Amino acid sequence: MIVFQDLITGDELFTDAYDYKIKDDFFYEVEGKIVTVSKGAGDINIGANPSAEGGDDEGVDDSANTESGCNIVLGSKLQPTQFDKKSYQQYIKDYMKAIKAKITEKDGPEAADAFAKKAQTSVKEILGNFKNFEFFLGESQNPDGHVALLDYREDGITPYMLFFKDGIRAEKY
Repeated sequence: MIVFQDLITGDELFTDAYDYKIKDDFFYEVEGKIVTVSKGAGDINIGANPSAEGGDDEGVDDSANTESGCNIVLGSKLQPTQFDKKSYQQYIKDYMKAIKAKITEKDGPEAADAFAKKAQTSVKEILGNFKNFEFFLGESQNPDGHVALLDYREDGITPYMLFFKDGIRAEKY
């Protein structure tokens, strides 16, 4: 299994269990599904007889023990966050600067300059569709880390997420 982790925080963002592709040589585009999962252990039978105790099983709401959402978000414990356009622009400027520094350190200034050119085009695309996105941090909720973008296909039902390729490291387990 390959786990894709935030380069800055180490948070797990997604795994190769999901269908993904590289988009524009800048993003991982990961296909999701809307799912409902159990939040906990559910009902625990302690041996009591509710009818003998005067209790009643009817009217129990099982939805309190379930959670619905995008499987990528739920599986990687991504945490929702919010931005207005101005605050996202400040975040993305700082984040791209941090990623560029890591690329310079690892691969040299030429690679960092190529990244910066791709970043400019891709960030313009994000800002042009800003109202369509939901934003998610990794489990640690570190605001300096990767913010994943969630959008829906044209059908309005199928979720997909975008992750900045250069802000991720892949670890094989």
